[in-house]
Amino acid sequence: MASRGAFDEIWGHGGPGNPRPEFAALSEWVADTPSAELQRRQQSAEAAFRQLGITFAVYGDSEAAERIIPFDIVPRVFLQQEWSRLCEGLVQRTQAINAFLEDIYGERRILKEGLIPPELIYRNDQFRPEVAGIRPPHGVWAHICGIDLVRTGPDQFFVLEDNARTPSGVSYMLENREAMLRLCPELFRDFRVAPVDSYPDMLLETMRSVAPGDNPHPVCVVLTPGHFNSAYYEHSFLADSMGIELVEAADLVVDDDIVWVQTIAGRVKVDVIYRRIDDDFLDPLAFRPESLLGVPGLIAAYRAGNVALINAPGNGIADDKAIYSYMPEIVKFYSGGEAKLPNVETFRCREPQALKYVLDHLDQLVVKLVDGSGGYGMLVGPTATKAQIAEFRAALIAEPHRYIAQPTLALSTVPTMSEAGLAPRHVDFRPFVLTGSDGVRVVPGGLTRVALREGSLVVNSSQGGGTKDSFVLLEDGAGPSQSQRQGS
Repeated sequence: MASRGAFDEIWGHGGPGNPRPEFAALSEWVADTPSAELQRRQQSAEAAFRQLGITFAVYGDSEAAERIIPFDIVPRVFLQQEWSRLCEGLVQRTQAINAFLEDIYGERRILKEGLIPPELIYRNDQFRPEVAGIRPPHGVWAHICGIDLVRTGPDQFFVLEDNARTPSGVSYMLENREAMLRLCPELFRDFRVAPVDSYPDMLLETMRSVAPGDNPHPVCVVLTPGHFNSAYYEHSFLADSMGIELVEAADLVVDDDIVWVQTIAGRVKVDVIYRRIDDDFLDPLAFRPESLLGVPGLIAAYRAGNVALINAPGNGIADDKAIYSYMPEIVKFYSGGEAKLPNVETFRCREPQALKYVLDHLDQLVVKLVDGSGGYGMLVGPTATKAQIAEFRAALIAEPHRYIAQPTLALSTVPTMSEAGLAPRHVDFRPFVLTGSDGVRVVPGGLTRVALREGSLVVNSSQGGGTKDSFVLLEDGAGPSQSQRQGS
């Protein structure tokens, strides 16, 4: 099975009887707590999630249109020194993403220097010429980044992909922690875990910091496409947690390049919009004219500098997996130093030599659409059927520019509840990085996604994955720390 030989973050390579020294106490807790009790606590958490309405819509699945994302009771733990190193890399990468977006929609120095093929930008559906020449308030494009990481050893972390459009999952990070505090309070007595419950305050502070003008009390809202969206729970959860309005397009109007929200007391000027609507549907006057989810005139107000949009329109170009393959060069170009968090080795199928290698090794590689997400449009060669490999071979030959490929990594594992008891299951990690006018902050936690099926490497919730709480341990003698801050 795929887990065999993989590095386990609690047990190391020694198994349950010989855990990593730093996690001996956690391993002992896992061993001493009866499986039936762990199962009871896990079921209690999932029952609470269901009662709260924490569901995830699975498009195209008529039998399970909405379901909870399975929760696992055994936490994933980061040592403070591990976390400090990750934060340095995350801050560097996020700053480079912001600089790249500012450049691509502005002077385009990186293209003039020949570091990236121009057609990779101009022929990319995620490049939005409609926002070229616009400079967002305070020069921040990617206010909220979710940088997906994987691990293969004690000190081996890699960036799997960047999410700079509308990264989701933060509500699960918060609700997972609430469940663990309620169901496993002994862990928080035994371990000094950095809290994550200040995330809504951090997000609101970030939003206010990028408001245009000098209004000391800017009006912020969350713009949702509505309750049919798969992440609607998160939209409403965050708006409620921040104490701001959750609005739909019908609640907003643009008049003379000013955005207003309709309230019982009349119209109120809006300064900052955390939009959870894709670019295509954001403004029918700028993007898709048939959109009923967007706000007519919103981009004109944005261009006039009268409203901040979080995240900025056009950020999808930074999410593109072909652009991802150039991130080491992008980081070096804008920061002047080598990337502190490396990429996974990536083959650009648009390049003839890379395509030949990929076609010859399809059964060993992971192949992805450059604009794919959610685990869709992906081939995991070692577990694919002959028919699936043949299908991808034909697609690669027909449209090689639409794909990248990567080696199949032995992703790290964390002990996870299964029908047969505790067993190692592969995980990835999405930390959340906030960028405002006052700097870059990394939330001391994140969303750990776990592949619940034995041997599976696919952690996406839409593909049957689950989640875990992610502990970041505080240093001995350190006071409570809500975030790590570094100037931008």
